Amino acid sequence: MGTLLARAACPSFIPERDMPDLSGKIALVTGGNTGIGYQTVKQLLLKNAKVYLAARSQERAVAAIKSLEEETKKTAIFLQLDLANLSSVRTAAEAFLAQESRLDLLFNNGGVMISPPEMLTAQGHDLQFGTNCIGHFFFTELLLPALLRSHLETNVPARIMHTSSIGHQLAPSPRAIEFATLKAGPERDAWVKNAGSIMGPWRLYGSSKLGNILVSNYFARAHAPDVLISCAVHPGGIKTELGRHGSTFLQVVGNWVAYPAPMGAYTQLWGATAVEPGEVNGKYLVPWGKVGKPDPRALDRELEDEVIKYVREQIKGF
Repeated sequence: MGTLLARAACPSFIPERDMPDLSGKIALVTGGNTGIGYQTVKQLLLKNAKVYLAARSQERAVAAIKSLEEETKKTAIFLQLDLANLSSVRTAAEAFLAQESRLDLLFNNGGVMISPPEMLTAQGHDLQFGTNCIGHFFFTELLLPALLRSHLETNVPARIMHTSSIGHQLAPSPRAIEFATLKAGPERDAWVKNAGSIMGPWRLYGSSKLGNILVSNYFARAHAPDVLISCAVHPGGIKTELGRHGSTFLQVVGNWVAYPAPMGAYTQLWGATAVEPGEVNGKYLVPWGKVGKPDPRALDRELEDEVIKYVREQIKGF
C-alpha cells in the first residue's frame, strides 16, 4: 500500500535528481542509523557531503555505516550521542567541535514516539519531550559556534532542520504544553493516570513535536537569516521503527498505509539544500517539499518564550 501511495503522491522534489552537489559541505544527522535519518545520510553522501551520523548505539551505527558504504561507496562518520542524557549531549557536541570548525547542515532528526510514560531520560524528564525537544535544543546550542562559523567560511547561511510532525496537533488543549507533565513527580503521575494509557503518550508526543516547532521558530528569530536558517519539518506518515511502542493493530495499519522510508527524507533535504533560504526560514515544511501551516499554537510567541525558558532551566549545570 505504501508503494502505491508513493506512486500516487508524485513528489516534485526527488533528491537524486534535484539536490545540488554538496562537495565541501559538512552535515550532521541525529538518529542517522535508521529510518528517515538513514535515508537522509544516504542522500547527503551521494551528493558528496561529509556526514556525521549521530546515534546512541555504536553497534547499530557501525552496521548502518557499513550498509551505507555498500549503497553509496562513501563513508559516514560515527558520533556517539544519547539525546536522553544531557551529559552525553555535551560530550557529543564537544567531540564534534574538536574535529570540525564549522557545521553547514544540522538535521535534528532523531526522536521517540508514544513511549510508555514510565520511560524517562537520565535527568528524569519525559522521554519524548526530553529526547525530542530538550536534548536537541541543548545539542544545537552547543553547536552554535560551528553553525555560525559556517557563514564566515562559506558566505552562505548554515541550515537547521528540526524534525517535527503533524502529531504536534495532539498537544493537550487548551494549554498546549503542560509543563508539570514533563518531569517525574506526583503532578505528572496524576496527569498520566487521568489522560489514560492510550491518549496520554500521544498527548506527550504532541507536546514534544510542538516544542520542536517552537524551538525552530526561536532559532530562526534569534539569528540573522543571512547567517542561520531554521525550519521545522513534518516528514509525512512514514514506515519506520518510530511506532514500535504502539499497539500491534496500530503498527499493522501504519505499515500498510505509510509511505516508504526514503520519502521521509525528501522534505528536510529539500529545505536544507534545494530552496532559497528566505523561502523557508522560520517556516513549517510539509511533504514533499512545501511550506505549510502548523497548528496556531505553534505561532504563539508567549508559549515559545515559556518553552525556551523551561528548556534552559533544564539544561543548567550541563
